[in-house]
Amino acid sequence: MSAEQPKTSPVHDRHVALGAKMADFSGWQMPIEYAGVKAEHAAVRDRVGIFDVSHLGKALVRGPGAKDFVNSCFTNDLNRIEPGKAQYTMCCNEAGGVVDDLIAYLKSDDEVFLIPNAANNAEVVRLLTEAAPEGIEVINQHTAYGVIAVQGTKSDEVLSALGLPVGHDYMSYVETDWEGQPVIVCRTGYTGERGYEVLPAWAATGDLWDALLMAMKPHDGAPAGLGARDTLRTEMGYALHGNELSPEITPVMARAGWAVGWKKDAFWGKEALEAEREAKNTRISWGLDVTGRGIPRAGCEVKDADGAVIGTVTSGTFSPTLGKGVALALLDRSAAEGDDVVIDVRGRDVTAQVKKPPFVEVGVRE
Repeated sequence: MSAEQPKTSPVHDRHVALGAKMADFSGWQMPIEYAGVKAEHAAVRDRVGIFDVSHLGKALVRGPGAKDFVNSCFTNDLNRIEPGKAQYTMCCNEAGGVVDDLIAYLKSDDEVFLIPNAANNAEVVRLLTEAAPEGIEVINQHTAYGVIAVQGTKSDEVLSALGLPVGHDYMSYVETDWEGQPVIVCRTGYTGERGYEVLPAWAATGDLWDALLMAMKPHDGAPAGLGARDTLRTEMGYALHGNELSPEITPVMARAGWAVGWKKDAFWGKEALEAEREAKNTRISWGLDVTGRGIPRAGCEVKDADGAVIGTVTSGTFSPTLGKGVALALLDRSAAEGDDVVIDVRGRDVTAQVKKPPFVEVGVRE
């Protein structure tokens, strides 16, 4: 049997026409870069860039008490926000490992819209469907909406040029329309810069992409691929599922306890996470600021000053902003900020210093 063909986004033909380098990402054929990762990274940090991230999952939970149901499943506490707001949260297994991290958009007490990761959308929908009480409906909307991330200091100007709403609070959203089509404009992103994620209907995504490309021209903006998205998020220390979070890596290990409603009566994995939090005996996530010459990659061993292995790199890259390597790693609890460590990069020792991310200045709330 032949391998399953990768899925394509509604903007796929536009990426090909722009000469994008395409690659499989979580079963989707997605653009990795256009003009180059460094140039696209710089466009987002300095001006504005747009990303097609339509591969991200989408699901809707609706019915009487939908909010309370979702709140009893996922880690964060939806009672902390009101309708029109969004919240980062995690779907955990019984052992506290992370099945997926996702964004929950609270529409009302009876309706919650979710954006899981592409590879985990079906599993999140399955788990919710199996747990849902009578009257609660879980709808897989993976290909109902596209997602275009508009990120950078000029993102407001770009969206305003199309008559789309801007200026709402971080982690909030506005439901509106564009060219007669419904659109959700979310004040969210994965780059560390001010920006938005725009969700048009799947069939309208290509037209909106074209309009955003035109609106960016006066600001010297650029389309950006998933390569730049990864360098941008690593500079910020943002977790990527499969790297910093996984069924074996818990929110406690990932320093994501801030996204756990510890005082809630119940959520999946609560007992295991409470025990882990109390025991303080697992590795935890740190940043590694490379001081030597070399670029760490996921899987590289990290050693202390005495040569003992104390951890493993979960993500590593060249930081275009800083002009050197940076990494995220799971380290023993003996590690502390400012410690000098050595990363084994293909058999060569590369020096680094333990640091709490981000590695660059944060602009996401500006």
